[in-house]
Amino acid sequence: MWTHTRSKIAHTLKNNPDADVTDLRVQLKAEHLAAYIQKVVDSAPPLTPAQRDRLALLLRGGDAA
Repeated sequence: MWTHTRSKIAHTLKNNPDADVTDLRVQLKAEHLAAYIQKVVDSAPPLTPAQRDRLALLLRGGDAA
């Protein structure tokens, strides 16, 4: 859960203000994105296999156009 990672960043920086928390910040952004995607998927109607494939392609960084 993203709140755990946010807490870990704060704790790390409190104990060592010069610590490199870049990886943790990337993880935090990914966790926020995952939470948002889950919220949207939960509120959407069921997707067709083609729609799921198109969305998966977007998440992989491909061009779904």
